Amino acid sequence: MQATCAAYTEPCPVAGLILLLHYDLMPDIPFVQNVRKYEQVLKYLIAGGSAFAVNIVTLYVLTDVLHVYYLLSTVGAFLTSFGVSFVLQKVWTFRELSRDNLHVQLPLYLLMQLTNLGLNTMLMYVFVEYLHLWYILSQAIIAILIAIGTFFINKAYIFKQRSVL
Repeated sequence: MQATCAAYTEPCPVAGLILLLHYDLMPDIPFVQNVRKYEQVLKYLIAGGSAFAVNIVTLYVLTDVLHVYYLLSTVGAFLTSFGVSFVLQKVWTFRELSRDNLHVQLPLYLLMQLTNLGLNTMLMYVFVEYLHLWYILSQAIIAILIAIGTFFINKAYIFKQRSVL
């Protein structure tokens, strides 16, 4: 399928990108079928990666630029990425566009994230103080471990389809 810009006969990279983003318009080729099959997991990883980037940048700025103690920086960075994570996971990954269940989802997500925050901070302390790992590497390892469990909690409990409560 050739993507061309309006009023041009040359291939258009923007139109090609739009087709790539709307892979449901593309033919059934193995790559596209795999994307369709793992769409939710891929979106979870991209959304989580975005929230993780916010977390790491905030952690770095607080710790190395503003000279905040790394454990306090960890808490601040984790909380900063909370909003990014909730919105992207709710709206984009799990396609839960309704506000009807927000009163259930937000407290559950907050509880899960606060639990993750405690786990994150505890593991950060162990990795840095006892394993002597660099705090950024420690955060990366911890984020991956927490993300795996969080995906299944989000899917099964927080953003599952439910009737309005």
